[in-house]
Amino acid sequence: MKENSRFMLRALELAELGRGKVSPNPMVGCVIVHKDKIIGEGYHQQYGGPHAEPNAINSVDKPELLKESTVYVSLEPCAHFGKTPPCANLLVEKKVKKVVIAAFDSNPLVGGKGIKTLEDAGIEVVTGMLEKEARAQNKRFFTAIEKQRPYIILKWAQTLDGFIARKDYDSKWISNAYSRQLVHKWRAEEDAIMVGTKTAHFDNPKLNVRDWTGKDPLRIVLDKQLTLDKSLALFDQSIPTICYNLLLDEEKENLNYVKLQPDFTIKDILSDLHQRKVQSIIIEGGSHLLQKFIQSELWDEARVFTGQSQFETGIPAPKISLPPREIEDIMGDRLEIYRSGN
Repeated sequence: MKENSRFMLRALELAELGRGKVSPNPMVGCVIVHKDKIIGEGYHQQYGGPHAEPNAINSVDKPELLKESTVYVSLEPCAHFGKTPPCANLLVEKKVKKVVIAAFDSNPLVGGKGIKTLEDAGIEVVTGMLEKEARAQNKRFFTAIEKQRPYIILKWAQTLDGFIARKDYDSKWISNAYSRQLVHKWRAEEDAIMVGTKTAHFDNPKLNVRDWTGKDPLRIVLDKQLTLDKSLALFDQSIPTICYNLLLDEEKENLNYVKLQPDFTIKDILSDLHQRKVQSIIIEGGSHLLQKFIQSELWDEARVFTGQSQFETGIPAPKISLPPREIEDIMGDRLEIYRSGN
């Protein structure tokens, strides 16, 4: 039977169900096909839990059919012992006939070893089916592996006349309730969220997930001189929070003060977050912090809401010198999506 891309599309569909639940692992989906019919499906559901391949194999009613089946998997099966046994070894053990893989895993722990394990056992391997789509789905994972930093999403709301806040730093409400709900959905999908000192001071944000269901991201605040009031929501120790500063190294429950060098750069913060296995981060403001990421060319995506109001004067919104890749209408708000690079 010739491999069929509709089965890989289904594997990608399944993988998507793990979004926001499996980081720092990649999202992976697996479909098992016998005589052009799906006999098993699975995906990586939770970090630390079974991977897509064992979940798919365990869903097969007649295991004896595996020897005549093709396995479609959205990422190269792992070949190392981590929190779970190697998936490539499991496929060898079950003597599957063929394995079709969307994307090569650039993690040095896997990096071709999964494919070699399968081929050495005499299993036919086909690679590269819907590779572009599979890499896009796991862009956070691949950014962490290949660039040694989190995937960076810039996000802000601006008025029709280009301001992010009034002169007194008040920014309520530029975007509408639907846009704000969408932002909470995004928070549930990413590992971390960051604000600067002024945003923390003037907005007193909680930076948690309220208008959506999902996990709260790691909260990050940059407060160089530790001038922020400790009664702010960010310091309530309800959610893991990191405060980057120049004065203090201290760890409390859910509140970690990390001391930076006086000549620190954005890269130093990103490097520290990478060491902590943070694969993605939303930069929520303010304008100064967002512009710093833009000027440093350290961003992958920007999501910009333009509301219907005008302030006439205030804090100017950041500027990106690229055209948007996508434009959406969110019940009257304009959402523009920018992407750096290709």
